[in-house]
Amino acid sequence: MKLNVLTLPGDGIGIEVTTEAVKVLKHIAGLYGHELSLNEGLLGGIAIHKTGNPFPDETRELALHADATLMGAVGLPEFDNAPPDKRPERGLLGIRKTLEVYANLRPVRSYKALLDSSPLKNHLADGVDMIIVRELTGGLYYGTPRGISGSGAEERAVNSMVYTRPEIERVTHMAFQLARKRRKKVTSVDKSNVLENSQLWRRVVTEVAREYPDVTLDHLLVDNCAMQLVLNPKRFDVVLTENLFGDILSDEGAVLAGSIGMLPSASIGSQRPSGAWVGLYEPVHGSAPDIAGQNKANPLGAIGSVAAMLEYSFGLMEEANAVNRAMEEVLNSGRVTADLKPAGAPATTAEVGDAICATLVRPVTA
Repeated sequence: MKLNVLTLPGDGIGIEVTTEAVKVLKHIAGLYGHELSLNEGLLGGIAIHKTGNPFPDETRELALHADATLMGAVGLPEFDNAPPDKRPERGLLGIRKTLEVYANLRPVRSYKALLDSSPLKNHLADGVDMIIVRELTGGLYYGTPRGISGSGAEERAVNSMVYTRPEIERVTHMAFQLARKRRKKVTSVDKSNVLENSQLWRRVVTEVAREYPDVTLDHLLVDNCAMQLVLNPKRFDVVLTENLFGDILSDEGAVLAGSIGMLPSASIGSQRPSGAWVGLYEPVHGSAPDIAGQNKANPLGAIGSVAAMLEYSFGLMEEANAVNRAMEEVLNSGRVTADLKPAGAPATTAEVGDAICATLVRPVTA
């Protein structure tokens, strides 16, 4: 298969972790005989520095012509007080809109080797395996009207949480389709006791659920869900929620994995005739400028995002499983970065990438 991939390393540690993810992608492609075509573009703070635009037109064109896009992280402290259209994060929102990726999938899994790294007691974290499905193109982040107006005592800010029935339906179908391949349970999260937006969300999700009689649906208010994620995280299989709630809950899920550096994500949209999904893949963590350039960052979230890319955008399950197995073997070996609290000297970012590649071996078939 020809794998046409765009890489957008972004800012801070994004450059380092993307380098290791690409190293693993090249290795797995060579191991299984795939042709890999790579392009690199600018996004975020580095794009502002070089072009004045967090999402340059050239990057937009590269993304539209790629089969899949692998991102690092965007954001730098120097832009914290910049106007909204000159912030690195505007580039991230722009590429999501351009690619029409409407569902963000964030797998949250506990590893035996990392149980002591989680602040939760081992018996709570052990066995956690869920996917948080976050709607990605609606809600407060995109709704209008929005903005800051007036001055003095009359200054006010407005953001609008807006969802349409079709937006809710399509992400709900994706969540139920994923659940059918897992433990057949969907938990829909909203705030329907006070928000009309959430009342529509709950009603539409309930209607769509009737098309999946083999999948169990339950509903939780977002505040209760946040509590249950730390009290009883093993109760969850597929968690479905809107944009803002999903953003917050998925970062809370990082606690269960032992480090936010462990979490990959896949943002997917339309489906090609082959069954592959148009996708944008990135680790959940931020740009961490305080450790950028020091070869300390954990690349496993980015490498896990490569596994997600192989699965969703290319349908290469064997290759995706091989990368995930290699990650688990390296975790068990203790060859990990400092955030995962290894017993011995911590590994560097590059050493973790090298260890994954050294562990990757194509299974022998009869």
